[in-house]
Amino acid sequence: MSIDLGGRRFTVQDLEAFPEDGRRYELVDGELLVSPAPGWPHQEALGALLVRLHRASPPEYRVLAAPFAVRQDLYTELRPDLVVARYGDLTLKNLQAAPVLAVEVASPSSRLNDISLRKAAHARLGSQHFWLVDPDLEVPSVTAWELVGGSDYQRVARVVGDELFEPQRPFPVRFAPADLVTGLRP
Repeated sequence: MSIDLGGRRFTVQDLEAFPEDGRRYELVDGELLVSPAPGWPHQEALGALLVRLHRASPPEYRVLAAPFAVRQDLYTELRPDLVVARYGDLTLKNLQAAPVLAVEVASPSSRLNDISLRKAAHARLGSQHFWLVDPDLEVPSVTAWELVGGSDYQRVARVVGDELFEPQRPFPVRFAPADLVTGLRP
């Protein structure tokens, strides 16, 4: 797809005109990111995590799966695979404050953008927690970061396979990365 904007940056209004074609359209500082529709391992792991977080979430939070926009300015709109947001920060259309937790589930086509560009963008937005879930059938993993000093993430956990992931923030939850891919294994 080729779009000529005459040299100007993309805006969130430009995104609203894009088709609902299964692709993921996001903006980071006016630059367009386009990702293909995810495969079923990605979606299966996302669904399993959504259920676990929803069950553990206190009432002041909402757990939402993509596509739900995190939009704080005219030139940046992220659509994490999963967000945990304060109920009071939500609008019916999007989240205009930083999510408490942003989660990306890695796919072969998104891994590099997830770990670098999206993670850095969430740090700038002020998302307190960022998790990267890798639904690899052989070695599933979860890596977690927390925002320190207001602008940089510090890795606080990396768990693999059957190891338990037991973060206390933003709220207590307990699971192993393997729990997110058990439905994928024959």
